[in-house]
Amino acid sequence: MKTVHRIIFGDSREMKEIPDGSVDLMVTSPPYPMIEMWDSIFSKQNQAISSALCDCEGDRAFELMHCELDKVWREVYRVLKEGGFACINIGDATRTIGEEFKLYANHARILQCCLKLGFSSLPEILWRKQTNAPNKFMGSGMLPAGAYVTLEHEYILVLRKGGKRLFRSEADKLRRMRSAFFWEERNLWFSDVWADLKGTRQNNIDKSIRERSGAYPFELAYRLINMFSLKEDVVLDPFLGTGTTMVASMATGRNSVGIEIDPNFKEHVFSRCKDVVVFANQLIESRLLRHLDFVQERVKTKGALGYVNKFYGFPVMTSQETEIVFDELTKLSAVGECAFEVEYKDKPTWFFKNGSMLSKEKLSLTDWT
Repeated sequence: MKTVHRIIFGDSREMKEIPDGSVDLMVTSPPYPMIEMWDSIFSKQNQAISSALCDCEGDRAFELMHCELDKVWREVYRVLKEGGFACINIGDATRTIGEEFKLYANHARILQCCLKLGFSSLPEILWRKQTNAPNKFMGSGMLPAGAYVTLEHEYILVLRKGGKRLFRSEADKLRRMRSAFFWEERNLWFSDVWADLKGTRQNNIDKSIRERSGAYPFELAYRLINMFSLKEDVVLDPFLGTGTTMVASMATGRNSVGIEIDPNFKEHVFSRCKDVVVFANQLIESRLLRHLDFVQERVKTKGALGYVNKFYGFPVMTSQETEIVFDELTKLSAVGECAFEVEYKDKPTWFFKNGSMLSKEKLSLTDWT
């Protein structure tokens, strides 16, 4: 199997290079309106935003910023296939404009736009940003009626274009089975509150782009891609930034397209992608070993599991997990200046034997046979 990953340096408000109905999943985190670090980006798109901020017209600036984002969501709707998903990580903002401190509900404004476009809203996810210290509150300290709670969570809006995705061909049905996740992962991922993710530190990002980066955790994109797409699907990120969605797409055997308006991010994205083979294979190993830990604990407390995975030979909870296979990466190649091709192994190198996960590459021929 091979996947292709393309970076388009341009404006995501006009995705002219992406055909209608060609994308299976969109995962992104846009610049957050009314967060000061992104004022300059929005003001470049519409000078009236800068004027509104200077005139202390917070509500007007908020609406004008979202009018620019609306153009992106309109394009996302166009390029998504029927049954395709859009997942938008967004935080609300608190800000003092003039003498007024207030909340600007970004998630509600984006949802309002997307519903008008025709998206169906599905249950959203809240994830708590553990990088925010709970002892940092705003207002009048210990005195009542003047303090404000801190924002320690962000939203992941989950939207779908049209009805449920259909899998009619036998090939698509098999691809779906082999893209499945473990029962215990389902129980963790499909909760509406994610408290186990940690915010991404920005100190490993070059100073020239750090102030314009709002990178979310890799695990966030990785989960969403596994939850709402299949292997070989096309994943879009219209605000590519540091490339988290693209790296997660490579690690999960999906194709991807990323759009980024700032070419200064290119070197950082390329640096991350070049390390993806080792990183992704370690991730696969970790998922397998975590599943084995789950199996061992489950057997101790509940008894034997009723099914066996055909590729790895370990027990699984349900029949839907018997075809799961993780495609290990073998090679990443640059294709031109702004694209990558990733190659994957035909068969897994891990297998289950005598209660342990073993790697064929680490065993002698005698051990393997």
